[in-house]
Amino acid sequence: MSSQNPQSPSIDPREVAHFESLAHRWWDEQGPFWPLHRLNSFRADYVRQQACAALGRPAGGELPFAGLKVLDIGCGGGILSESVARLGARVQGIDIAEKNIHVSRLHAEWSELDIDYRLTTVEELSASRAQFDLVLNMEVVEHVERLPEFLGHCARLVRPGGVMVVATINRTLVAWLTAIIGAEWVLRWLPKGTHHYRKLVKPKEVITGLGPQFRVLDRTGVRVNPFDRSFHYTPYMGVNYMMVFERA
Repeated sequence: MSSQNPQSPSIDPREVAHFESLAHRWWDEQGPFWPLHRLNSFRADYVRQQACAALGRPAGGELPFAGLKVLDIGCGGGILSESVARLGARVQGIDIAEKNIHVSRLHAEWSELDIDYRLTTVEELSASRAQFDLVLNMEVVEHVERLPEFLGHCARLVRPGGVMVVATINRTLVAWLTAIIGAEWVLRWLPKGTHHYRKLVKPKEVITGLGPQFRVLDRTGVRVNPFDRSFHYTPYMGVNYMMVFERA
């Protein structure tokens, strides 16, 4: 494993620098990543319900993911990785920012969770022919360059019959107004520059990038209540959305 941030065509160095500058704040629930902490229980529940349904497992009980190999792409400080590990999964979290991996490892140790965090790229991991039962691609695709190539490598990390969950922001005028102008410039819920309109991703681009071997199992929009900062499902996918895919 390299001691420096890995390189690949899908990596935007400006994105890496942005998140590395905030790495020490990942687990501060009142800091710049508070939206992820608020969102985490919501999206973790969605992942649990959808993955169990797709993989033929009961969603109840304490360890519904027992025995599953799960990959968390762009794990950041490990917020989602830890939630999934608590469901019984064997979790591997990868990130391209060295400081994020350092923070995630320290917090997992403090939480007494056995999570395999690695400083690597999806390109390097797919070249190793590693495959997983469940791949989490959450709030990542809107930060990469060369999206089709990136998604192609992500696709190869899902075993046949396995599942991928994608969460991102649609490239629409409404998303620009709410997720960028509203959340970053007006409400200041996120640091300015967290998202760039040209990198936002339409659902059809995710579907095309993953390829014909993937079929959509579920899709839903996600809305946030600006008054109590709670998250809810919505049929409208014009801003935030999540999609579940199964590999043939």
